[in-house]
Amino acid sequence: MARRERQLLVHPRSAFLQVKCAKCGAERVVYSHCTVTAKCEVCGEVLAEPRGGLALIRGVVVKRLD
Repeated sequence: MARRERQLLVHPRSAFLQVKCAKCGAERVVYSHCTVTAKCEVCGEVLAEPRGGLALIRGVVVKRLD
């Protein structure tokens, strides 16, 4: 009986996210593990805050950009 080899599939844990501002509705692309605070370019609302790893996303995630 032939032995199957297991292949390790590596998927990144981070991604770019398209985030919609809850206040004005403008959309911006932010990194899921951002190291600086990402603000809305229109109204200045905070969209993502760094947390030492995965960022705290305060806006609405529209889609993940792969």
